[in-house]
Amino acid sequence: MIDKGFKPKKVKLFPGCADEKGFSFLELMVVVVILGILATYIAPRFMGRTDDAKIVKAKVDIASLDTALKLYKLDSGSYPTTEQGLLALIEKPSTEPIPSNWNEKGYLEKKRVPKDPWGKEYLYLSPGVHDDYDLISYGADGAPGGEGKNKDINSWELE
Repeated sequence: MIDKGFKPKKVKLFPGCADEKGFSFLELMVVVVILGILATYIAPRFMGRTDDAKIVKAKVDIASLDTALKLYKLDSGSYPTTEQGLLALIEKPSTEPIPSNWNEKGYLEKKRVPKDPWGKEYLYLSPGVHDDYDLISYGADGAPGGEGKNKDINSWELE
């Protein structure tokens, strides 16, 4: 049988305060359940945004590498070869063609070649299939093709 004289015990948030009213365990559980329900509906909306942010970062990285490659060409007369790769933007190439007017400070501000947001190297081809050079990130899956977060990000398709 249910005891009608039962009163839920109050949990005091600040036990040192004499006049403070506390919350019952039941009231706290209701709040926790409500917060859980809200998190169930709201969290998925923010979770998918990380993929969008990584795609934007890859596009910004490719644009930055594009600028560095153009500066390299201004100084040396040509783009680095595929063999020299993007490393030629931070270290003077030791393979032909060796640029005679290579900038001693390099061409990338951070003195390192960035990896794509998924932790893989950008693919660099020079001469490229689509342009003087091609820069490619294969997206989240690291494989050619794909849709959504797995879609390739290509230098010749950027605006």
